[in-house]
Amino acid sequence: MKYYDKLIFDLSKDGKQGYSLPSSKWSASVGELPSGLCRTVAPELPQVSELDVVRHYTNLSQMNFGVDTGFYPLGSCTMKYNPKINEEIAAHRAFASLHPLQPASSVQGVLKIYRELSRALSAITGMAEFTLDPFAGAHGELTGLMIIRQYHVSRGDLKRTRIIVPDSAHGTNPASAAVCGLEVVQVKSNASGLVDVEDLKPLLDDTVAGIMMTNPNTLGLFEKDIRNIASLVHECGGLLYYDGANMNPLMGVVRPGDMGFDVLHLNLHKTFSTPHGGGGPGAGPVGVAAHLVSHLPVPKVMEAEDGTFYIADGACRCPSAPEGAGVFGKECGCMPDCVCGCQSCGQISGFMGNFGVLLRAYTYILMLGRQNIRMVGPLSVLGANYIKESLKDSFRLPVPGVCKHEFVFDGLMDQSTEVTTLDIAKRLLDYGFHAPTIYFPLLFHQSIMIEPTETESKETLDGFIEIMKHIAAEAATDPETLKTAPHTTPVRRLDEITAARQPVLQYKDMCI
Repeated sequence: MKYYDKLIFDLSKDGKQGYSLPSSKWSASVGELPSGLCRTVAPELPQVSELDVVRHYTNLSQMNFGVDTGFYPLGSCTMKYNPKINEEIAAHRAFASLHPLQPASSVQGVLKIYRELSRALSAITGMAEFTLDPFAGAHGELTGLMIIRQYHVSRGDLKRTRIIVPDSAHGTNPASAAVCGLEVVQVKSNASGLVDVEDLKPLLDDTVAGIMMTNPNTLGLFEKDIRNIASLVHECGGLLYYDGANMNPLMGVVRPGDMGFDVLHLNLHKTFSTPHGGGGPGAGPVGVAAHLVSHLPVPKVMEAEDGTFYIADGACRCPSAPEGAGVFGKECGCMPDCVCGCQSCGQISGFMGNFGVLLRAYTYILMLGRQNIRMVGPLSVLGANYIKESLKDSFRLPVPGVCKHEFVFDGLMDQSTEVTTLDIAKRLLDYGFHAPTIYFPLLFHQSIMIEPTETESKETLDGFIEIMKHIAAEAATDPETLKTAPHTTPVRRLDEITAARQPVLQYKDMCI
């Protein structure tokens, strides 16, 4: 262990001090806390110098792994590079100092960005209109499902309470549907890894609200029967929901709207290069086809005839509207073409989304432009197929053929060593690569889900391929090294089940 790998408590020495406070100009009695709120025992904080504190947190930060430090082939999550110009624009004081309660007249440029980003996303996806309000992908899923429910409710079709979800779906799909009060019905995949149309047909009746799909699906395979599926679902009165988690390989090439989807959400952190993960601010805009625009959440940014922008709060201002119109769910007499909030699914965020995140996506789209945005998908597809074909002799490929942006192996080709997918993932850490997604999707027992992105060079991909082949060889000659990996990381292999169920959250507990 290097000296500064130690915890800061280990560096503590009595009498060390990393701060100094000026003496108070007030008497001791002024501003004193009530005695009941005062400590009787000093806090057990380390006694260290300021420099020790700085080095401690700087070294911790250097233990983090991210796209800026190495290859991050996390399947299904599209951990793509975030261009630094995105951060520069978002940090500009003209944007960073805004307040959400400013009057619309003082933020016309911001409202214009909202409208232009909405139009750009509509053009890319083939949707008629977008809301930028949802705070994350799963929040977008919930919003999209609320729109689907509101559509059926507004037509008096109250029995449509079932949502169909493929067995290969992201876990948030059934979770979001359940939160929305819908019953989840699973449709199976066929031997090719695609939605089994014959299994789907018996599930379609007048209780189906819709189907949730992503295309390409979670195996990285394009659902070639999508137009047939769309026709079958629409014939029974249901709607198609597109999980936009896998939009990256299609961007600028194929549009979900043209496949027949009615509603979709986009994970801006996956496809449009905004920050990903960590529990911080996110964005999951939702787009809809023309017949669902009136069900979008409010408030929303609108453009007036004079070119100015305003925020529509959902209240109906049509001259023919009765008193009290504009309350969610109440008809105002202006339907079916009313643009007020009487048909809206409601308000789904405190203000209007996370503007800083939306601004990063807007910057990314403008930076690429219409022509270059078409290069993203083909390059990500090329990288995925290159890795897959290079490794398929060492790792089991359950579904052969051309994939899109990602693919799934089912463990090692040689299973006799009993080296697991977890062992492979842990060993990768020793070689400086982040592990791919493992044990998902659940269709295969030893799933290894790999997704390179369009910005990774051939040299990086070749390095990853070389190490994966080396690990496969190690599994045959020295399996114990894999089963005890990682060996070079600051923290070795953890008992993950115990760590989750009995987490150690205090330094004292670590010393016991």
